[in-house]
Amino acid sequence: MPEPEDYQMYIDGAFTRGCSGARIEVVNPADESVVATVPEGTVEDAHRALEAAKAAQPGWAAMPAIERGTLVRKLADAVLAETDRLAEIVVKEQGKPLDQARGEIAATAMFLEYAGQQARRIQGELLPSDHPNEDVWIRRSPYGVVAALTAWNYPSALAGRKLGPALTAGNAVVLKGHDITPLSGLEIARIAHGLGFPAGIINVITGDGRNVGEALVKSPLTDMLSMTGSVRAGKEIYAAGAEDLKVLRLELGGKAPFIVMEDGDIDRAVDAAIISRFTNCGQICTCAERIYLHASIAQEFTEKFVAAAEALTMGDPMDSPNMGPKVSKPELEKVAEIVETARQAGAEVLTGGGRPDGFDKGYWYQPTVMATPKDAELMKREIFGPVAPITEVGDFEEALAEANSTEYGLSAYLFTNDMKRVMKAAETLEFGEVYLNRHCGELVQGFHTGWKHSGLGGEDGQHGFEGYMRKKTMYVNWA
Repeated sequence: MPEPEDYQMYIDGAFTRGCSGARIEVVNPADESVVATVPEGTVEDAHRALEAAKAAQPGWAAMPAIERGTLVRKLADAVLAETDRLAEIVVKEQGKPLDQARGEIAATAMFLEYAGQQARRIQGELLPSDHPNEDVWIRRSPYGVVAALTAWNYPSALAGRKLGPALTAGNAVVLKGHDITPLSGLEIARIAHGLGFPAGIINVITGDGRNVGEALVKSPLTDMLSMTGSVRAGKEIYAAGAEDLKVLRLELGGKAPFIVMEDGDIDRAVDAAIISRFTNCGQICTCAERIYLHASIAQEFTEKFVAAAEALTMGDPMDSPNMGPKVSKPELEKVAEIVETARQAGAEVLTGGGRPDGFDKGYWYQPTVMATPKDAELMKREIFGPVAPITEVGDFEEALAEANSTEYGLSAYLFTNDMKRVMKAAETLEFGEVYLNRHCGELVQGFHTGWKHSGLGGEDGQHGFEGYMRKKTMYVNWA
């Protein structure tokens, strides 16, 4: 087995081992081997990165936007050119199958490419004044220093999703990946360094969120913070940022309802549910977290869905099976506890429900389907793993009411061919993203945003890009 690779943080255009000299091990979730170590960052490291970003940002903002966008697009091309290497790193630190990891690298490049293209779309506004010889100008300006915190489920794509628009808009960035999956962000820093990004514009630090992450949130040098993670972490950041009235963009958890009505295409819905529940071992915030079936088609759907779940393959992620392991031991234990609690509360395991045979090492859990009462905790609590609770509803109104009966509001799914129902869902569903007759997977030109406890702000598209800029109004009188 090869020796673990030692990575360094990237601050002010240079790679550094950090102030403490301590290291964090990065563990392969498939076999529990140590694949790399990274610096255990400190508050001092966070401040060094923020100071570097603060010093470099004015010069970056003064650069013509098209030049910033061109560099970001070059970064997209360079990431795509290293797909094989970067995908293998994602597999080793996060555990998703290789084909899905390749898709993540493609998405990383797409986020960067799209953001770079936005450079010529930064628009101001010219408004008529109430006074003679006067105009009202509204300018869009970067915030300054953006701290970006990414989750462990898509360590590369989430970095690209935040870096692209923040940089193109004229901000400098301090990026901190999750301490479970820190390698992908550091690899992007390595590529950016080779492309000649100015020192201090991209900084990537590593360390524990309770220590380094909190320092980024609370520092007066941070002008804006963009975070993808859990609702718990989002609420803590919300509270920590209150003292400075920090500008926040929080993309948090979800409990997506997957509704199948009697007029929907059952086979298509089954295929979409399999993809939307078990891709990345169910570790996607927009995953189908609870399935509501019209009573008249519930048996047919359930039988086909269970058969499809049982046909999913598990194995070495480098061989591109259908499903890899959970990301860590605590995450595995959490899923096992959720299933056992639901079983004791009356839910029936239709397939799965435990560790698969033949997997002595790693954090593996079977694709699991459970028949669940509508009012069960399993239908309310985010699972973030390969467990699909199923229940029946009597009509469309009940399905909508059950779908909305949650604190989450990120994504929802509906399978129906009734246009009246589609329009009713558009008006009624309390979610920022709705998939109609298709599986999960947002597009870069859309707007990925959560309602209720699923977040603030949003990412992607023109709306997401403009979120990395603030407005300045000028009253220009030439009398």
